Amino acid sequence: MPRLTLFRKIFLALAVLLLALLLIFAGFSWLGLQRGLGPYVAEVELRRMDWFAEILKKQHAAEGNWNSLRDDEETWFHLQMSPFRPQGRPGGGTPSSEPDSGATRSVPPWPPRDFRPPPWQDGPPFSPPSGPRGMLPPELLPPRMTLPLPPPGSMRDPRNHPDSIYRRLGLVDAADHWIAGARVDPATAARLPLRDGDRIIGVLLLAPLEGLETEADRAFVARQSSFVVWTGIAGLAIALLLSWLLARRWFAPIEALTEGAERIAQGRLDARVPVRGQDELALLGRTFNDMAERLDGIESSRRAWLADVAHELRTPLAAMRAEIEALQDGVRSFDDKAALRLHRQVMRLSQLVDDLRSSMRDRGEEAPPPFVTVFPLALLEEALALTRERFAQHGIAVDAAGLEQLSAQCRPALQGDPRRLHMVCVNLLENTLSYTDAGGRLEIGARIEGAAGSQRLVLRFDDSAPGVAAAELPRLFERLFRSEASRSRALGGSGLGLAICRATVEAHGGSIVAAPSPLGGLRIVLTLPLTHTETLP
Repeated sequence: MPRLTLFRKIFLALAVLLLALLLIFAGFSWLGLQRGLGPYVAEVELRRMDWFAEILKKQHAAEGNWNSLRDDEETWFHLQMSPFRPQGRPGGGTPSSEPDSGATRSVPPWPPRDFRPPPWQDGPPFSPPSGPRGMLPPELLPPRMTLPLPPPGSMRDPRNHPDSIYRRLGLVDAADHWIAGARVDPATAARLPLRDGDRIIGVLLLAPLEGLETEADRAFVARQSSFVVWTGIAGLAIALLLSWLLARRWFAPIEALTEGAERIAQGRLDARVPVRGQDELALLGRTFNDMAERLDGIESSRRAWLADVAHELRTPLAAMRAEIEALQDGVRSFDDKAALRLHRQVMRLSQLVDDLRSSMRDRGEEAPPPFVTVFPLALLEEALALTRERFAQHGIAVDAAGLEQLSAQCRPALQGDPRRLHMVCVNLLENTLSYTDAGGRLEIGARIEGAAGSQRLVLRFDDSAPGVAAAELPRLFERLFRSEASRSRALGGSGLGLAICRATVEAHGGSIVAAPSPLGGLRIVLTLPLTHTETLP
């Protein structure tokens, strides 16, 4: 048995659904034909009896009411037969009658003695051609009916014929109260209102035939049923074909994604899938490609990071190895200077390991307790005081007017680790010292944003040339990344200072970003949330 793949399951589900819909459609269509044919035929028959409606309206206009027709089957019958009788009163003469129990009116005989064939049999067509001819069954109207009439008894009474309209035709008033003719249910019968101007004076009712009474009816239903079946089969074939094509269209991207995921699992991070359209599957394909691209970038960064770490560790280790081998070979003697050189290399290794550990903290990781009240402006001023002499030695002018102005007005405070925040300030200043050309400039600005209760301290550091390429700005806070084109490895640090700054700032709920500086160098914007601000007198 073939494996039921998702494609086959979807196709079979659509096929079963469409087949069920086809059967339901065919069943309801056949049922509708069975139940709707009778009412439809009744509507057609009744619309062709507008001539009889005109006779009834004239009868009502002559007497002003329907009293002459109430419970009077003879008058009702003579009105129906009026097109087949000579001119005169509706009764046309003195009909023969057969009295019954005495309480019931006599039923007029058939055919009446003054009956005449329809005028359209021997002359020009009667207008309307679908008029009173519909009152008689077809077998009671031979193709050419001529005078003299057939002898009495040779023609059947149309009221007794199973298809006769007399057995189904009735008249009610505007309130649906029965007046004459057959007692028909107004809810199921075809209706032809009789109007006198805008007023309804009565309604002519015709009950539908029950079931398929004639061969013509059954043939019509059979033809329509056959049409419905063949239409359904053709629709099913088209629907199955479309289902197969749609399933292929839907699952082709899924198959491509499966193959791409298998290649990613095998370590081929350059795998991509084709994307067509703008639907959800196309969005999934683009997301997969973005994920693969990010994984490829992460893998490249990981390799570069390991290479950088190995390079950074190799330098102090190589120096220590050379120093130790020189001591072993007797080239140098172990004295205080040799011990100091070894100690420096060990401290460099220790500092590098500490920097790596600090930069490896996850984003949003909370600083270890306890958090205390910290005044960040004071920490920045302290770090600036420690490095101001070195700025002077490098010939870099420092403009901290914005910082000094804000410090004179208020003392913003936050909850944090003062040692780590002080390290952030020092690292930012060391970054400028390491990479800014001699004769350059550093501007430090500070401001407070936001309303009371949600204030933020914004510190801005702008230095002069050299700058950083726009493509490299997002990577400045990556571990061990340095812009080698403009910032020398020999002059720079380990490449972890900005990564440590980002980890510390985000641990305090803040943010740090880099952008080009108007002075031609780099702009660092540091934002920290404040708990309160003390206004100075």
